[in-house]
Amino acid sequence: MRTKFGFTQGLNVARLGLDETQVITACQIADRMDYDSIWAMDHSNVPQWKNAIVNDAWIMLAAIGALTQNVEVGTCVTDAIRRHPSAIALSTITLDRVTKGRGMLGIGAGEAQNVVDFGIEFSKPVAKFKEQLEVIHKLFESGVDKHVSYSGEYYKLNDASLQTKSIRKPRPPIYIAAGAPKTLELCARYGDGWIPIGYTPELFRNHANVIKENAKKIGRDISGFQFANDVDIYFSDDGEEAWNKMKNAVKVSLYKPELLKVHNILQDSEFDFRRYFTEYAMNKPELMEQMKRAALKIPDSVARTAIGVGKPDDVIQMLERFIQAGTNHFIIRFWGEGYFKNIEIFGNKVIPYFRDQEKK
Repeated sequence: MRTKFGFTQGLNVARLGLDETQVITACQIADRMDYDSIWAMDHSNVPQWKNAIVNDAWIMLAAIGALTQNVEVGTCVTDAIRRHPSAIALSTITLDRVTKGRGMLGIGAGEAQNVVDFGIEFSKPVAKFKEQLEVIHKLFESGVDKHVSYSGEYYKLNDASLQTKSIRKPRPPIYIAAGAPKTLELCARYGDGWIPIGYTPELFRNHANVIKENAKKIGRDISGFQFANDVDIYFSDDGEEAWNKMKNAVKVSLYKPELLKVHNILQDSEFDFRRYFTEYAMNKPELMEQMKRAALKIPDSVARTAIGVGKPDDVIQMLERFIQAGTNHFIIRFWGEGYFKNIEIFGNKVIPYFRDQEKK
């Protein structure tokens, strides 16, 4: 299978304070190169960087799609808490139509940061996520002559339909953000792809196998499944200096119970990861500080396997580790200065290497 390469306008872009014109320019550069996909973070805010410009992901993707010709475009990731699943389904189909069949849906269970400050309840996220995915699937199949109904604990459809169809058949692909047993099971059942973030190759291989095992249990063929991976890259002539700048942030992104288990790292008894996930918002910065302290226990030797830092050859080695672990679609977050330059370096130095390898 051809390895895909894309990049996301995520926290890396927020940190740089790039505006919509700069983001669109970056995407146009990538579209003229051999990139496969472009993704947009769907956040309401990013409390850690006051200079960040956080625009609506769906509107930005429509604009990017209108000004590109080749790349697929999708959310990395959205949720169906701030928007009803019916709105997510319709937005996805519309994005696919205006991009002539290049739309994708990247979706997760949500996080407290994006909802609680706005008075939106954040409870039972995984149970609701299952129903959200089922509603979206049903509405993707609906039409003017095919109304659908659904009766869940949290969502209902009563003879409902969308009156538009996607260009991609049977529907736009759904990439599911998952990192725990229940969400990995949902990924195997309802997803066309998986988007993890903050993974080492060992954890990626472990969770990819969980998805495959769950798919096998339900008799689902996932031979064309996209095992995507949201990874960090920092181009630098001095890899050690760049690593020293990045390592604490990398450890924070990696810190999760599943990773600690795979790498036999003792969890900090004073840090409640579940509380962080369900409560962290702008009004509770102390939770982030607790997370930072707990994450420092991850050894450098483990953390460094998760990031591509240094020259193009160093980045290639990191990507090869993940390909061996099962990744077939990379979603890059470029860090450091020179955002446009980083996109060009990757497109000129890294992607061609893998294209040549695929020809052998």
